[in-house]
Parts: sequence; C-alpha cells; structure tokens
Amino acid sequence: MPLRRLRESLTKGNLWLYIFALLRERPRYPYKIADLIEERFGWKPARVTTYIVLKRLQAEGYVRVAVRVNERGRTRHYYVLTEKGEELFEEARRLMREVYSSLFGGEIDAPE
Repeated sequence: MPLRRLRESLTKGNLWLYIFALLRERPRYPYKIADLIEERFGWKPARVTTYIVLKRLQAEGYVRVAVRVNERGRTRHYYVLTEKGEELFEEARRLMREVYSSLFGGEIDAPE
C-alpha cells in the first residue's frame, strides 16, 4: 500500500514533470503526450488528465501553444515549454536530487 501511494505520487501526482521532460526535447502534440509517457516512462496517464494539466500549465505560463499546419493541411496545436517552464523544471530537478541524496545518500547517476 505505501509503495502504491509513492508510485502514484511520483507519476500521476506529478504528471507535469513528465510533460516538461518531453517538451524540453521539442514541441509536442497533446494527443501523443500520453502515448510517449507510456513508451518512455512505463505508465500512461489518461488523455483527459493530460489535457487538463496542459491547460493549467498554459494558464500559469509554463507552456504555450504553437499553431502549425500539418502535411494534410490540418491545423494542430503543439505545446512548447516556456522559459518559465524550463526554470521550474530545473528547480524540480535540483529538489529531486536533494531528496534522493538525503534519503539514500550519494548522487543520482544521471546525465545533466
């Protein structure tokens, strides 16, 4: 039970971190974000939850929408991480490293 709650807190409870990690690479179409989270991180948020979180992040200025026309001529809305979002992600990275270090000792073996 405690492990399940921890897993939910680190995944569903912090969906924004996974979204930011993907948006740092490049702008993303919201429909694909849930699929990419499953593919890359091993769990899949509900699409509606992903949309809700994206809208909240947009309202708070952490992401913005870029409108593009795809190969078929359809208008698509892609989400882009803003500078404010990038700064928040870096703060979260530092916090996660501090928490890991204080709980387990040592540093996380991950590239910067």
